[in-house]
Amino acid sequence: MNSPVGGLAPARAIAPQACAANEPAQLLIGFGEVRHARLRPKANAFAYPTYFLMLPMRSLRDGRVPTGSLPVNRPGWLSFHDRDHGDGRGPEAGGALAWLDELLAQHGIRDATGEVWLHCYPRVMGYTFKPVSFWYCHAADGALRAIVVEVNNTFGERHCYLLDHPVHGMELHAAKRFHVSPFCRVEGSYRFRFFVDEHRTRTVTRIDHHDDEGLLLQTSVSGQLVPLTQATVRQALWRHPAMTFGVIARIHWQAARLWLKRVPFFTKPARPEHFVSRDADAPN
Repeated sequence: MNSPVGGLAPARAIAPQACAANEPAQLLIGFGEVRHARLRPKANAFAYPTYFLMLPMRSLRDGRVPTGSLPVNRPGWLSFHDRDHGDGRGPEAGGALAWLDELLAQHGIRDATGEVWLHCYPRVMGYTFKPVSFWYCHAADGALRAIVVEVNNTFGERHCYLLDHPVHGMELHAAKRFHVSPFCRVEGSYRFRFFVDEHRTRTVTRIDHHDDEGLLLQTSVSGQLVPLTQATVRQALWRHPAMTFGVIARIHWQAARLWLKRVPFFTKPARPEHFVSRDADAPN
C-alpha cells in the first residue's frame, strides 16, 4: 500500500475476522470517522466523525436477534429499511437479503449461506444517503466468501462491486465502472482493504482510487463496534443529531471546495450497462 497522504492515516493492521458458524449475532453500531484525501491536481483532505450500523442480516430476518432498539421497516429516530438497498424491494418480497442472495446466485456464488453482515448508514429521522455500504457474506462454516460493495451517487443511481473469495487485510481490486464524483473520470481501479478484528469490536475499510497516473484518492472509514442498545442509539443521536443530512451536506461542501480550487469538472456519463461489476474485471 502507498504511504498516507494529505492527513489520511493508514489503517492499523487488525487480525483477520474469525467468524465461527455458531457465534451468536447481535445488532452493532460503530462510532468512528471517515477520512478522505485527494492528491491531485489540487490536494484536498478532510476527516469527519461518523457512526454506522453493522447488522447480521440472516439473524435479523430469522428473528434470532431482538430489534427493540432499532425500528426495522418502520419509522423511528434511527431506523433500518430494506428498500434503501439493492433493487429497493420491501420485506414483503424478501427484502434486501433476498436481493443479495439472488445477486450472488446469478454470479455463481451459492455457498454464502452463513451470516451476512451489512455495514451501512441508518435512516435518521426518516432520511438517509448511503454513499457506500458493505455486505460481508460468509459460508456456512463462518469463512468469508464474498463482499458486495454497494455504491450510491447523488444522481439517484446505484452500482455494486462484487469481490469474490476476499481475504481480510489483503488488497482486492475492482475496475471503476460507476460515476461518483464530477471531479473524477470513470476510469482506473479501486483497491480495497478490509479489516475486522476477531471479536468484531473494530472495523477499518480502505478504498484507494488509482488512475493512469497512479494513486489519486485515499478513503477510509473506521469505527469501534458496540452493541446497539437504547443507550448507544441515544449516544449516536446526541453526538450527531442530523448525521445523514450532514453526509449529503458535506459532499456538496467538498465539491464546492474542489470547484473553487479549479479542479477539472467532468460531465456525468451514462450509467454502467451492468448493475454489478466483478473483481475479475479489474487490472492487477
